Amino acid sequence: MPQAAKTHILPDRLAPDLKLWFVGTAAGPRSAAERAYYAHPGNRFWRAVHQAGITPRLLAPHEYPLMLDLGIGLTDFCKVSWGVDSQIAKEHFDVASFTRKVKRLKPRALAFTSKTAASLWLGRATGKIQPGRQSFADAGEPTIFVLPSPSGLATSYWSIKPWREVGVFLSSL
Repeated sequence: MPQAAKTHILPDRLAPDLKLWFVGTAAGPRSAAERAYYAHPGNRFWRAVHQAGITPRLLAPHEYPLMLDLGIGLTDFCKVSWGVDSQIAKEHFDVASFTRKVKRLKPRALAFTSKTAASLWLGRATGKIQPGRQSFADAGEPTIFVLPSPSGLATSYWSIKPWREVGVFLSSL
């Protein structure tokens, strides 16, 4: 079972008025070890953002700071633990801090990289959340996307289609 860290496992890569934030639950073991978002070779994140037209080329995990240059942020709900979601203490998922960041920095859209991450923000059970653009955003609130997890552990749920929907949205901005 992972232990809580005194500092952030992976630092937020956020800035005011970004087009999009990718939001995960927590760093996986490989990402924590390499200190890079979506670092496991079996994780589809970097391939998906390129195939969806979100990045102009395939980035390596250690190049994650370059996402800010594209108007894209990276964060997760748990900054002090790492591992499989079910192994992380519920109190380590800091929804209140995330909410404050959204209100202060005002991203145009949020793309949750798993139904678990989306359920933390939306306050709904994962079974009630469908992938793709969500239709309930209030005026002035960010557009919400829920994406199939790029983790190799979620292969049976994988689809590139919602990721491409995010790419189309970004090209319209």
